[in-house]
Amino acid sequence: MYLIKLNAISSTNDFIKNLSAANNLADFTVVWAAVQTKGKGQMGSTWVTDEAKNLTFSIFLNGDYLTVDRLFSLNILVSNAVLKALFALNLTNIYVKWPNDILSYNKKIAGILIENSIHANGSISSVIGIGINCDQTNFNGFPQASSILNQYGITVNFELLLNNIVENIKKGTLNLKNNIEEEWQFYHSHLFKKDVISVFEDKNGKKFNGIIKEVNRHGQLVIQLENDDLQCFNLKDVKLMY
Repeated sequence: MYLIKLNAISSTNDFIKNLSAANNLADFTVVWAAVQTKGKGQMGSTWVTDEAKNLTFSIFLNGDYLTVDRLFSLNILVSNAVLKALFALNLTNIYVKWPNDILSYNKKIAGILIENSIHANGSISSVIGIGINCDQTNFNGFPQASSILNQYGITVNFELLLNNIVENIKKGTLNLKNNIEEEWQFYHSHLFKKDVISVFEDKNGKKFNGIIKEVNRHGQLVIQLENDDLQCFNLKDVKLMY
């Protein structure tokens, strides 16, 4: 791991993408910013963070383990890497909410954004942005957000947590070739609201009952409807109400 530490930056993902465009970056180059002013979430949403109270960083991947058919599996192993690092802190009731929000009980404490680039020669590089709410206590306007400090009353060592996540991702990339089923099984065993009757809202605002059965290899959420049919939903086509 090659670590670049910055005091403040608009977005660690944007910084590392610009850096990779001008330089031949090594696999597992990491950019860690104490303050991220314009952090990004899924589908253009923003990641709001207090100054120097949370862990925000991005990882550059450029290994031959990345192929088009394994792109969502990368989401899976990164989610697992964060889960495992939080479990190592003895935190309980940690789940992954599809596709890759990390929850404590029913509060979001971490988010992941992966941006992939497919190059002319067929190779793929990825920038993995991870934000973990650690010491922030005020989430006014964001009722579903929380932090490790709020949820468990503990403070964590940012650098140790970062290193643990990166090492977990390194181990996980080996499974992209050798044992990806193990990663999928771990993900599903910690999938929020799996096999529980829940209320969902579709993109037209219509609410319906269903049961999350799995996430398929295309990254779609598979929901069992009230008539027992299975329906697959893409990101932003359905919202879990909780």
